[in-house]
Amino acid sequence: MAIKLLRVTAPIAAEASISKLAQTGGVISFYKGTELEDDHALYFMLIGTERRQKLIDELQKLLDTSSKARIDIMPVDATLPPVEMPGASDTREELYQKIGQGVHFDLSYLVLTFLSTIVALIGLVQDNVAVIIGAMVIAPFLGPNLAFAFGTSLGDRELMWKAFRTGTGGVAFAVFISAVTGLIWHQPPASHELLIRTEVGIGSVALAAASGVAGVLSLTSGLSMTLVGVMVAVALLPPAATCGFMIGVMDFKAAFGAFLLLSVNVVCVNLSGLMVFMAKGIRAREWFERRMAKPYVYGGVLVWSLLLAALIIAIDLLPASFRVAQ
Repeated sequence: MAIKLLRVTAPIAAEASISKLAQTGGVISFYKGTELEDDHALYFMLIGTERRQKLIDELQKLLDTSSKARIDIMPVDATLPPVEMPGASDTREELYQKIGQGVHFDLSYLVLTFLSTIVALIGLVQDNVAVIIGAMVIAPFLGPNLAFAFGTSLGDRELMWKAFRTGTGGVAFAVFISAVTGLIWHQPPASHELLIRTEVGIGSVALAAASGVAGVLSLTSGLSMTLVGVMVAVALLPPAATCGFMIGVMDFKAAFGAFLLLSVNVVCVNLSGLMVFMAKGIRAREWFERRMAKPYVYGGVLVWSLLLAALIIAIDLLPASFRVAQ
């Protein structure tokens, strides 16, 4: 639902200022709750999408001087009488909370990567599309890619590093597992699903770009990202598994084709994700933070664009055996 409940812990001395902020557009209802110790109290605001980010930014500025102040953003499943709120868009803080959960390079992430890679390999070598789709459901690659784009839009170097480490580590782990499997297998099977992941074409760019756009739109709209996660996994996991498997069976020509396809998909997902974050107005709160973030934002767009252009040129110059038949 587009409506959220803000629970604000603030000094009682700031009540008049908070009440004044609540009288601006977008706040459905406002009331004071329980008084707390140390001259603080709870204040509640029921607010829609329209001014939520601006209100939260203004509240943070107002409460910066209090070490005990807190703003809790709580979901609202329904409210009576019903309130019509067009659209849905999460705030910067809500997005940070969501995205931060997907950049942990821990045992759970490695186990999910291992399981999804093994399932994807089974589907690829058996030419079984249903099994490959099953691998996409558990693949954890959506989080790191969107987190890197989000961190770039805010100039958050720590988040960018965590996302880069997790994303790169996950893909490298998938390639390693697949290479070991290929060594055991000795030779590539006659599988159409495996072979098409060694071919790269311009259509791959459109698929990966659509995955990045869909991922960010789902994230910022507060919708379920499960299906979008599957879409991003389609762009990343099968090429990574195929690349490693072909390395294992010593078919380096096919491995290079899969690596090129993987590279195109990674670049497109990140570039399209960053562009959507920019279009949605996701940026740092303070003016000096926005100024510090500009080199990361524009540099990110430039670097990803140049990489994409170089890859498209490489695709065009490749022999026909590496390209999807048009």
